[in-house]
Amino acid sequence: MFTRASKVHRLTLRAQDAAPTAARSLRQFSSSLRRDKPRLVVLGSGWGAYEVMRKVDKRRYDVTVISPNTYFAFTPLLSAASVGTLDYNSALEPVRRYPEVRYLQAWADKIDFDRKRVTCMPATGSAARKKIVNPNIENVDDSLKPAASFPGSKPFDLSYDKLVIAVGCYSATFGTPGVAEYGYFLKDVRDAAKIRNRILECFELASQPTVTDEERVGLLHFAIVGGGPTGVEFAAELHDTLITDLQRAYPELAPHCRITLYDVAPQILGSFDKNLAEYAVSKFDRAGINIKGSRHVTKVGEGYLEIKEEGKVPFGLLVWNTGLAPNPLIESITELQKDEKTHSLRITDHFRTIANDGKEMKDVYCIGDASALPDKLPATAQVASQEAQWLVKILNAEAKGRADPGSFVFHNQGMMAYTGGWSAIVDRTKVNEGPKGELTGRAAWLLWRSAYLYKSLSWRNRISLLYHWFATWLGGRRLSRY
Repeated sequence: MFTRASKVHRLTLRAQDAAPTAARSLRQFSSSLRRDKPRLVVLGSGWGAYEVMRKVDKRRYDVTVISPNTYFAFTPLLSAASVGTLDYNSALEPVRRYPEVRYLQAWADKIDFDRKRVTCMPATGSAARKKIVNPNIENVDDSLKPAASFPGSKPFDLSYDKLVIAVGCYSATFGTPGVAEYGYFLKDVRDAAKIRNRILECFELASQPTVTDEERVGLLHFAIVGGGPTGVEFAAELHDTLITDLQRAYPELAPHCRITLYDVAPQILGSFDKNLAEYAVSKFDRAGINIKGSRHVTKVGEGYLEIKEEGKVPFGLLVWNTGLAPNPLIESITELQKDEKTHSLRITDHFRTIANDGKEMKDVYCIGDASALPDKLPATAQVASQEAQWLVKILNAEAKGRADPGSFVFHNQGMMAYTGGWSAIVDRTKVNEGPKGELTGRAAWLLWRSAYLYKSLSWRNRISLLYHWFATWLGGRRLSRY
């Protein structure tokens, strides 16, 4: 039986023993999991990383996930979340859902391939929050950086036996001045929340009595740069919101609203079959959404675009969806071969990275947008997910001493895009299995919703999707700002 005094004495001794360790600015992270299993470290929490984390055999691997985000974002639903059709949580899955996996909220800053160590920086504190919200801002004000003594703010090293690099990419600005400062991206739930808030802010500003007609027209111009599936779906979701909820709430502002979709290519949806792309263009024309191809944005200022072919164009909201840029971690790696065009890590058909001398890195894998297979594949969620599933087979087979499952082969399952007004397009002209063909209209919309309902990773989110779709149809979207 212990007295209170003896308990206090024991706690004091423990604190004294722990003090020297806590004083180290750079320390080796010691996992509390079993040490008789290979240490598998996964960098990222996107489509590839999350799939590996879910399905790799945790009985045979000591799994640690490093990511600045505590969740996986179901990216196809971000456009709907950005206008209030869905709740943000409907597009999220928590990384800590799996107790067998150790998760650390941090950035991987450097990889020492010789010592098999990853140097990580905790993604906490005010500077970290700013970097997470807008990773395209390279420099963070020194006043925002966490103090050196701030708990949990010190870098640490993490050893691995096997490493999976699945850090994805950032939105590309192509060096266009002002994009990171005045534009909005749509790659994460935080982006969707910022966009939704800005849309409502534009309407509130435009309704002020001191605003001129010219200023009002600018505030209610919603510009989208990038005519791929993300840009098209956001334009469609925004138009649905404008002609229903926002028009009812702000009837006097409806005549001033404009949506313009800009793209450097002559046509939008270049990855889709030509007939489907033309269907989307026709649908947008009837809806009053302006499509302007062959446009080159040279500068973005506060409230305006400078377009080579048009000059200065005012806007209230700019959503930028034009390609991908390498993750800073990938840029910092000099020991491995990279694709000349995308600067992604070159990998084999078993996802192993390749050293500069041409040798395979047996225990270092890369999947998703950060990787480049010999056969070029698009940087899509479908590709990343399939790569992760095959990598899991490789890892599990190796851990069990079974035969190698063979080389990865991508199976094209088609593409889908929402075009507004309960209408969509489905392109199955290039699928490897099943019936080939095209689908448009209401039937395509039903297939589009059914597919994402099925692909949601938890029953909680499936129920949430059904609830919010029904609630939006029945009572409209919430227009409150908070």
